Amino acid sequence: MNLPVTALLGRKDEPTDAVEEYCRYLGTALNSHDIQLEICRVPWDIRGWSDSLTALRLQAADWRNRWVLVQYTALAWSSRGFPQKFLRALTILKSAGARIGVVLHDVEPFSGTRLIDSLRRFVQVRTMRRVLVLADLAVFTVPPENLSWLSVSPPNAVFVPVGPNLPIPSTPLKPKQQDQIPTIGVFSITGGESGARETQVILASVRHSVQQIGKLRLLIFGRHADLRETELREGLRDLPLELSVEGLVEPAQVVQKLSVCDALLFVRGPISSRRGSAIAGIACGLPVIAYRGSETTAPITDAGVVLVSLDQPDDLNVALVRVLSDSVYRMDLAARSRAAYQTHFAWSVIAARFSALLKSR
Repeated sequence: MNLPVTALLGRKDEPTDAVEEYCRYLGTALNSHDIQLEICRVPWDIRGWSDSLTALRLQAADWRNRWVLVQYTALAWSSRGFPQKFLRALTILKSAGARIGVVLHDVEPFSGTRLIDSLRRFVQVRTMRRVLVLADLAVFTVPPENLSWLSVSPPNAVFVPVGPNLPIPSTPLKPKQQDQIPTIGVFSITGGESGARETQVILASVRHSVQQIGKLRLLIFGRHADLRETELREGLRDLPLELSVEGLVEPAQVVQKLSVCDALLFVRGPISSRRGSAIAGIACGLPVIAYRGSETTAPITDAGVVLVSLDQPDDLNVALVRVLSDSVYRMDLAARSRAAYQTHFAWSVIAARFSALLKSR
């Protein structure tokens, strides 16, 4: 008999919703553990908070003793990142007798130096601390001992990394032919000013690699990539480089594109076990060149990840050149990524962890 579990989400992100994709991949993997995951939303952005919470109260009347895995990101529960009403949703679930599990995809408060940023951080930290009181289970996507706002890990806190929101084949991907043009992959660019900074880092690193190695291929695709195409083509003009820039592509195409790369360049902030676009490269057996940060710890460091410092830009350039030019080193990193994926980041492994947690409490 299947165990019914509900995944409860806030507003839908556009044009793609990584949290919804996470739930769908998790739900498929949980089927083999006799767990049926149903996805529901609190559509406060469409219906307003009052009507949405009333509807949740009616739904929750049927959820007594059922696990409800509430998915938390600050912007899913507030347009400006002040998620106080998230706690009202948890209170409704608790009053209905549901068993509450909260999956924290945002595990640190937002950064920023303005007064409003400080206020937002205060609200987000207070919300996450209250979650630990209300929830029967708090699932962190990075090890909780690495968090700046949590001095002691409570007994209801557990760590489960995210998996790749991609259809990774069950059989290993074929290694790329070594006589092909060295190929760098970049999967997604952040929007706004952060994306502008990332684009400049990509340009500098690729220009350096071309100067050191010669002809290269650069594949940039995913969210916001197409918005940077003009800047990228202008910055790499007159170089012996094959450049392909695409925006959103289907998940199967992401796998196909990553499978022909020699390395993934990940500069969307420090790498960690909640960075799905970085884990996509690991799942496809790639070396990953990335920044280290406070969340950079095992199991992400078990993969073939070359870590560099944010404040030492030359280290990134040197690391990329070495990975592209040293085939033995590159193959060793690729093997480590494949092993880490099978051990930590495959959906079958993540589902087994969730199954054990939900059935033992």
